[in-house]
Amino acid sequence: MDYEITDTITPQEYMELRQLVGWSLFPVEQAAEGLKRTTHLCCFRKDGKCIGLLRVLWDHGYVVYIADVIVRPEYQGQGLGRALMNNALEYIRSNLKPGWRVMVSLMAAKGKEEFYKKFGFFTRPDEEHGSGMCQWIQA
Repeated sequence: MDYEITDTITPQEYMELRQLVGWSLFPVEQAAEGLKRTTHLCCFRKDGKCIGLLRVLWDHGYVVYIADVIVRPEYQGQGLGRALMNNALEYIRSNLKPGWRVMVSLMAAKGKEEFYKKFGFFTRPDEEHGSGMCQWIQA
Protein backbone atom coordinates (compact mmCIF):
# COMPACT_ATOMS: atom_id res chain seq x y z
CA MET A 1 0.00 0.00 0.00
CA ASP A 2 1.25 3.47 -0.83
CA TYR A 3 1.06 6.05 1.92
CA GLU A 4 2.88 9.17 3.04
CA ILE A 5 4.61 9.25 6.42
CA THR A 6 4.41 12.47 8.45
CA ASP A 7 5.20 13.43 12.03
CA THR A 8 2.12 15.57 12.56
CA ILE A 9 -1.57 15.13 13.23
CA THR A 10 -4.20 17.63 14.30
CA PRO A 11 -6.00 17.13 17.60
CA GLN A 12 -9.25 16.78 15.63
CA GLU A 13 -7.79 14.00 13.46
CA TYR A 14 -6.46 12.28 16.58
CA MET A 15 -9.83 12.35 18.31
CA GLU A 16 -11.55 11.12 15.14
CA LEU A 17 -9.21 8.10 15.03
CA ARG A 18 -9.89 7.35 18.70
CA GLN A 19 -13.62 7.50 18.05
CA LEU A 20 -13.40 5.25 14.98
CA VAL A 21 -11.73 2.46 16.97
CA GLY A 22 -14.05 2.85 19.98
CA TRP A 23 -11.56 4.40 22.40
CA SER A 24 -12.58 6.90 25.07
CA LEU A 25 -12.83 10.55 24.12
CA PHE A 26 -11.82 13.72 25.93
CA PRO A 27 -11.70 17.45 25.08
CA VAL A 28 -9.81 18.41 21.90
CA GLU A 29 -7.75 20.90 23.92
CA GLN A 30 -6.55 18.03 26.12
CA ALA A 31 -5.61 16.03 23.03
CA ALA A 32 -3.63 19.04 21.75
CA GLU A 33 -1.61 19.18 24.99
CA GLY A 34 -0.81 15.47 24.79
CA LEU A 35 0.21 15.66 21.15
CA LYS A 36 2.46 18.63 21.90
CA ARG A 37 4.37 16.57 24.47
CA THR A 38 4.66 13.42 22.38
CA THR A 39 8.27 12.30 21.98
CA HIS A 40 7.79 10.53 18.64
CA LEU A 41 4.77 10.62 16.37
CA CYS A 42 4.33 8.71 13.13
CA CYS A 43 1.25 9.30 10.99
CA PHE A 44 0.49 7.32 7.84
CA ARG A 45 -1.56 9.32 5.33
CA LYS A 46 -3.34 8.29 2.17
CA ASP A 47 -4.68 11.07 -0.02
CA GLY A 48 -4.03 13.46 2.88
CA LYS A 49 -6.17 11.50 5.37
CA CYS A 50 -4.58 9.97 8.47
CA ILE A 51 -5.04 6.20 8.22
CA GLY A 52 -2.64 5.13 10.97
CA LEU A 53 -0.99 6.70 13.98
CA LEU A 54 1.71 5.87 16.49
CA ARG A 55 2.71 7.88 19.57
CA VAL A 56 5.72 7.22 21.79
CA LEU A 57 6.35 8.93 25.14
CA TRP A 58 9.91 8.71 26.51
CA ASP A 59 11.56 10.29 29.52
CA HIS A 60 14.94 9.69 27.81
CA GLY A 61 15.98 7.75 30.86
CA TYR A 62 14.80 4.17 31.00
CA VAL A 63 11.01 4.58 30.61
CA VAL A 64 9.40 4.40 27.17
CA TYR A 65 5.65 4.14 26.70
CA ILE A 66 3.93 3.32 23.44
CA ALA A 67 0.79 5.37 23.95
CA ASP A 68 -1.14 4.82 20.73
CA VAL A 69 -1.13 2.44 17.81
CA ILE A 70 -4.30 3.22 15.86
CA VAL A 71 -5.28 2.13 12.35
CA ARG A 72 -8.54 3.24 10.74
CA PRO A 73 -10.87 0.22 10.69
CA GLU A 74 -11.09 0.10 6.89
CA TYR A 75 -7.27 -0.15 6.68
CA GLN A 76 -6.77 -2.78 9.42
CA GLY A 77 -5.31 -6.13 8.43
CA GLN A 78 -3.06 -4.62 5.76
CA GLY A 79 0.19 -4.46 7.72
CA LEU A 80 -0.06 -0.83 8.88
CA GLY A 81 -0.05 -1.72 12.58
CA ARG A 82 3.07 -3.83 12.04
CA ALA A 83 4.73 -0.96 10.14
CA LEU A 84 3.84 1.48 12.94
CA MET A 85 5.30 -0.82 15.61
CA ASN A 86 8.45 -1.33 13.55
CA ASN A 87 8.72 2.46 13.28
CA ALA A 88 8.43 2.81 17.07
CA LEU A 89 11.01 0.14 17.85
CA GLU A 90 13.43 1.48 15.24
CA TYR A 91 13.06 4.99 16.71
CA ILE A 92 13.75 3.69 20.21
CA ARG A 93 16.76 1.58 19.22
CA SER A 94 18.25 4.39 17.14
CA ASN A 95 18.17 6.74 20.14
CA LEU A 96 19.77 4.44 22.70
CA LYS A 97 23.24 5.35 23.87
CA PRO A 98 25.86 2.57 24.07
CA GLY A 99 25.22 0.34 27.08
CA TRP A 100 21.74 1.77 27.72
CA ARG A 101 18.67 -0.36 28.30
CA VAL A 102 15.07 0.84 28.39
CA MET A 103 11.78 -0.66 29.51
CA VAL A 104 9.18 -0.25 26.76
CA SER A 105 5.61 -0.53 28.06
CA LEU A 106 2.18 -0.37 26.51
CA MET A 107 -1.43 -1.12 27.35
CA ALA A 108 -2.85 -3.40 24.66
CA ALA A 109 -6.43 -2.85 23.56
CA LYS A 110 -8.61 -5.80 24.48
CA GLY A 111 -7.92 -8.72 22.18
CA LYS A 112 -4.73 -7.22 20.70
CA GLU A 113 -2.24 -8.93 23.02
CA GLU A 114 -1.16 -11.50 20.43
CA PHE A 115 -0.30 -8.71 17.99
CA TYR A 116 2.15 -7.16 20.47
CA LYS A 117 3.66 -10.52 21.42
CA LYS A 118 5.01 -10.69 17.85
CA PHE A 119 7.25 -7.74 18.78
CA GLY A 120 8.59 -9.32 21.97
CA PHE A 121 6.11 -7.91 24.49
CA PHE A 122 4.80 -10.22 27.20
CA THR A 123 1.57 -10.17 29.14
CA ARG A 124 1.42 -9.58 32.85
CA PRO A 125 1.19 -11.01 35.38
CA ASP A 126 3.83 -13.67 35.01
CA GLU A 127 6.40 -15.29 37.32
CA GLU A 128 8.37 -12.04 37.71
CA HIS A 129 5.85 -9.23 37.16
CA GLY A 130 2.54 -8.21 38.67
CA SER A 131 -0.45 -7.02 36.68
CA GLY A 132 -0.28 -3.86 34.64
CA MET A 133 -2.62 -1.30 36.17
CA CYS A 134 -4.25 1.99 35.23
CA GLN A 135 -6.73 4.52 36.52
CA TRP A 136 -8.74 7.33 34.93
CA ILE A 137 -8.91 10.52 37.01
CA GLN A 138 -11.42 13.21 36.14
CA ALA A 139 -11.52 16.83 37.30
